Amino acid sequence: MTFRHLFLLLVLASLAPAQTRKLSPRDLPPSAFKLIAVKVTGNQRYTPEEITEMAGLKPGQTVSEADFKAASQHLGDSGAFTDVAYSFQYATEGTRLTLQVTEADNLVSTRFDNFVWYSDEELLAKLRERVPLFHGQLPVAGNLPDKISDALQALLDERGVDGRVDYLRSAAKADGPIDAFVYIVKGADIRIRNLGFAGAGTAELPALQAAAKPMEGANYVRSILRVQEDRNLLPVYLARGYLKASFADAQAEVVTDSSKPTLVDVTIPVTPGVEYKTTDVQLSGANAFPAAQLRPMIHLETGQPANAVQLLDDLEAMKKLYGTKGYMAASFDPAPEMDDAQAAVKYVIEIREGDVYKMGDLTVEGLDKQTTARLQEAWHLRGGDPYDSSYLRRFITDTARDIQDMGGWNIASHETLDDKDKVVDVTIHYDPKTR
Repeated sequence: MTFRHLFLLLVLASLAPAQTRKLSPRDLPPSAFKLIAVKVTGNQRYTPEEITEMAGLKPGQTVSEADFKAASQHLGDSGAFTDVAYSFQYATEGTRLTLQVTEADNLVSTRFDNFVWYSDEELLAKLRERVPLFHGQLPVAGNLPDKISDALQALLDERGVDGRVDYLRSAAKADGPIDAFVYIVKGADIRIRNLGFAGAGTAELPALQAAAKPMEGANYVRSILRVQEDRNLLPVYLARGYLKASFADAQAEVVTDSSKPTLVDVTIPVTPGVEYKTTDVQLSGANAFPAAQLRPMIHLETGQPANAVQLLDDLEAMKKLYGTKGYMAASFDPAPEMDDAQAAVKYVIEIREGDVYKMGDLTVEGLDKQTTARLQEAWHLRGGDPYDSSYLRRFITDTARDIQDMGGWNIASHETLDDKDKVVDVTIHYDPKTR
């Protein structure tokens, strides 16, 4: 943030009409120090009134150079501007100020996770009243996010809500750029009483209600609900061919707030979109297995709704098949080609087989030396053999008889892929159950 301060003293007329002289501020009457006008240039996102209010200036107030410096500092500290300059003119009738600003362009969205006492529209309106530069987005730098936090806390205090406002900077990836500020009321016990689905069809509603049943009684937090939507609700539509179905932010209505917990009824708006039917499924890149063997593994039927959930299950089964020949890094990309006008979809599944992984080291833990040696001898995959991902499960089942009282053991196994040497190291750990 840089600041440029421009100072301009107006040449005032002296009492003698034929003569003029420059006057210092000490020569000016008190009326000259009253702020009578503020002009703002360079602004696009914010209005002059919003900028003036954020700067802490009010027409009619008595001002000085220190006030203009402070106003520039306020604007700069907000993070909403990358540059602020000012100039001013004294005149006998008052002071005219010009603010020249450059607005920041690195703004991100704002989310409110559990502010159930206001609708989104009410909350945004109330915040704009208290923080003039807030239009729903915030700069990633500066103190504007803190001012929003303070304003939210004041709103809760006015309603007598027992909770503390906090926020976090959200990013899609751990090391990625900030994409949102997420505000939450900590210490507030808000529970979901009922869930409804605006926009859902009667055919999907029973499945949605069944999938949402575990959410009833849970804490109301929008970000958690979004995870549940993707994990439990969206598959209801994907399994029926609604490949572009989407959910909007959950809307909560307070049912009772007189005592803890606060109970809310939640409505999740859904937009199903088009129901797509399958026209064709093609495989590309298959070499390890013939297409005639792979294609029957895909259960999408021509002319029927494209069941994207079933497709993912089918591709997972295909990945396991590839693992039996050591293709541990094989990937399957089901690229859909959608025709919205015909409500049709064609899938071209691109298979990237990758390298064949070999058997590496076998480690058996938790057993006595004799039993460990016997199990290692029974392991038929030798170092350098193509790895078979189905062998580990079969081995544990087939060797159960070699361990006394097998039901008394917990067995954990792990395959470690060495992508550099293309080997798979296997660890099998036996742990006696607590009796």
